[in-house]
Amino acid sequence: MEIRDIRAVLFDMDGTLVDSDAVVDRSWSRWATEYGVPAADVLAIAHGNPAEATITRMRPDLSPAERAAAVARVLDIECDDVSDVVATPGALELTALLDEMSLPWAVYTSASTRLAKVRLDAVGISPSILVTLDDVKRGKPDPEGYLRAAELLGVPAVQCLVVEDTVVGLTAGRASGALTAGLKGIAADIELADLHQLGGLFKGSQ
Repeated sequence: MEIRDIRAVLFDMDGTLVDSDAVVDRSWSRWATEYGVPAADVLAIAHGNPAEATITRMRPDLSPAERAAAVARVLDIECDDVSDVVATPGALELTALLDEMSLPWAVYTSASTRLAKVRLDAVGISPSILVTLDDVKRGKPDPEGYLRAAELLGVPAVQCLVVEDTVVGLTAGRASGALTAGLKGIAADIELADLHQLGGLFKGSQ
């Protein structure tokens, strides 16, 4: 399948549409200090992973109630810190282009609905379809969220392009049957320097 065959685009949020790397690092570093685990170990797996999965791996000793409290804590930290959250290069232009082309697009993120709305609002991106960790039973790398986003758009996942910046997210996209595009050097069907490049590919397909 080629770009001209794509009927919908499914975006990850953090690191793909929203440059939140700095705040993610700050938030999880603060959480790691509070919960007595090495920040470097947390940061090695936090990006792109559901918070509960990261916390379960870092603190397997926590009870279900303690784990829920730990998830709520990192969410509070992240929602209170949007000082340097910005759109990634080309994100605003690409989503505007897709709208002009009448090509539907959605966002599926490992973040909660609360956090996703905070970050998307901060950068001025308003997807018509937003699927978050709150909407799925199995987070990334399971494809459930991307399959759900495609379903809500009314387009088969195999006719969608998934745009990701982490291996765990790309694994979810690939498992959904979609064509994949990867940022930050991850191996995908289409490897991107930034979203400006993807916009150019769509323009060239018209």
